[in-house]
Amino acid sequence: MSDTLTSDEALLHEKALRLEKIICNMGSILVAYSGGADSTYLLSVAADVLGSRCVAATDESVIYVPSDLRRARQMAVQLGVEHLTFTFDHLVREDFAANSPRRCYYCKRALFEHLFEIARERDLQHVVDGSVVDDLGDYRPGMEACRELDVRSPLLEAGLTKAEVHQLARQRGLPTADLPSMACLASRVPYGRRITGETLHQIAEAEAFLLQLGLVQVRVRHHGEIARIEVAPEQLDVLTAEPVRTQVVNRLVALGFRYCTVDLQGYRSGSMNEVLTEEGVAGDQL
Repeated sequence: MSDTLTSDEALLHEKALRLEKIICNMGSILVAYSGGADSTYLLSVAADVLGSRCVAATDESVIYVPSDLRRARQMAVQLGVEHLTFTFDHLVREDFAANSPRRCYYCKRALFEHLFEIARERDLQHVVDGSVVDDLGDYRPGMEACRELDVRSPLLEAGLTKAEVHQLARQRGLPTADLPSMACLASRVPYGRRITGETLHQIAEAEAFLLQLGLVQVRVRHHGEIARIEVAPEQLDVLTAEPVRTQVVNRLVALGFRYCTVDLQGYRSGSMNEVLTEEGVAGDQL
């Protein structure tokens, strides 16, 4: 390591080496792979460290947009990693479709139980995910399921934040390095409101349209007849200026929304969790 490194660069280098050591000590892994920035960086490092003893697995489901799966497939090929895909129908699970605040727990529990079955079939010692330090700062019951099943989170174990992962991914030249945060489409639906295929389709089509207009970080929160749009605060003027404003209204109304609103607070991860209280759900609030 060069003496010219700043203290921040040296710390980041140390974390990157720590990550490699953690992965090496695992021996063989199955990566729960979304195609996003964090899991792609993890997969890239694991492929270098473990070679063929690293396998990626991605579930095909209506809670993800098709472009995510295409990206995951492309990146696995680029990284030279064996990539398994399987169909997982979340909506047939009542504990998921009912959309309680524990939805993510039930989802992760069922999904990772299936991934462990795949790992055993392939004689892989560990199942890992792309969680980072930032994920500890929000209500994420899915992480409880991961702990129960002994899912490993190498990025988190190495002490890496999302910003640090993106920086390291850029150093590796990964095209996913600057991807905005990803989350399943169900995270756009208020707790207590049932999740249906139609709802997920509306959200996916609405967000795809907004992204086509040049908006970068987008969420369309589905409150029945109301679409509550979150974008990065610096892009609020883009969304509300003509002709974009009218185009967005026309498209979302055509998708079945009656009212189109803009959240002036802008995009924030986990905004649906703001209604949670110690007793549970505070209601379908705007």
